[in-house]
Amino acid sequence: MTVLIKILQVVLALSILIIIHEAGHFSFAKLFRIRVEKFFLFFDIGGNCLFSTKRSRWFARLFPKAAEWETEYGIGWLPLGGYCKIAGMIDESLDTEQLKRAPQSWEFRTHNPWQRLLVMAGGVMYNFIFAIIAFCMIMAIWGQSYIPNEGSAIYPDSLATEMGFRPGDRILDFDGYVPENFGMLQADLARRNVRQVRLLRGGDTLSLYIDGAMLPEVLNTPMMFDLAVPFVIDSLASDGINADAGLQRGDRIVAIDSKPVSFLQDARPLLAELSGRQTTATVLREPDTLLVALQVDSTGRIGAYMKSPEIRRMKYTGLQAIPAGLKLTGSTLGGYLRDLKLLATPSSGAYKSVGSFIAIGQVFPSAWDWYQFVYLMAIFSIMLGVMNLLPIPGLDGGHIVFTIYEIITGRKPSDRFMMAAQMVGMILLLALMMLAFSNDIGRLIH
Repeated sequence: MTVLIKILQVVLALSILIIIHEAGHFSFAKLFRIRVEKFFLFFDIGGNCLFSTKRSRWFARLFPKAAEWETEYGIGWLPLGGYCKIAGMIDESLDTEQLKRAPQSWEFRTHNPWQRLLVMAGGVMYNFIFAIIAFCMIMAIWGQSYIPNEGSAIYPDSLATEMGFRPGDRILDFDGYVPENFGMLQADLARRNVRQVRLLRGGDTLSLYIDGAMLPEVLNTPMMFDLAVPFVIDSLASDGINADAGLQRGDRIVAIDSKPVSFLQDARPLLAELSGRQTTATVLREPDTLLVALQVDSTGRIGAYMKSPEIRRMKYTGLQAIPAGLKLTGSTLGGYLRDLKLLATPSSGAYKSVGSFIAIGQVFPSAWDWYQFVYLMAIFSIMLGVMNLLPIPGLDGGHIVFTIYEIITGRKPSDRFMMAAQMVGMILLLALMMLAFSNDIGRLIH
């Protein structure tokens, strides 16, 4: 059931985003009276499709006038994207027959370059507009919640420890940048290719220098920085094994079985070794130090709830949600651009993190959550928009570059050159897709 829910979310989210993107091309083409021959979700390779307003017989019987529509709407069988087939345009269909005919007034190639530029940029524009609307809606309905970095201490994993971080360190800044969200520390460290970290250790301010050669490991190691949780009792389970042990709210456990513990993470391996046995905990209850006998259950737990970390929650009115949504869109876009910069740097090893639909599916939660669904759709919409702006033939960015060249020089690239460029672009995109799938398969195997 979990797998089905994830598949449903991936298919629905990508379908909506593809339709929004293609609607951008479609609407500008219609605005300039350019004929759109096809509007398809997914690809109908070989002329085969799951649905078509002109080829599906049941639809033709229900709507006989659909055969007269200028545009054929449909759903292809290959779920690797979607497309608008715009008359007189060299696209992924590589249709050369249309170019042999005399140019018509309703074709893409007969319109001025500024109009063609807007048609090509329309998909990206719609993706960014959707992301802004989605983030504003999130701010208005759910607001924003995160653990602030200010005042929070880290509990590093083995990689972060090797880099010089220690439990209890408080990160002040990365090369002068002051991180706000604790959950984004590792992403900020990688995206900004940080060389110097200023941190607070005990009462001292230290500078930690980061070896750039460790960036690939940073990118491929999840959860480098856990939140260091003080072993401070918030409450005890009323029916727990230590309900009558004498622990009180605010008690801080500093040792178990005479072994010092500074944070909850230090205590977990000790309690696991003592599972099913009784032990003695050293407890600070200002101004006293107490010894308390505790029972450890078979799972290595003592039936106590810890003090929750500080969570910063912000609520917005409808008007306040607009600038908050715009700010979140800008920060998300900036972060993704830094990701692409890393991806273009082979030494960073970022290419190993490129994923396909399998990786996207793993991001979605196992249970339906509207907040997560809308939030992830907004992020993927930005990713789709930015990816399509890359100056690669076959993507919108490639067409935009050629059109800008034409506007500047007054010379239009030849049809032969455009066909060759389109072919090269398709080969590059195919190689990128193969890399993404191979990375996903490798992660599944390991």
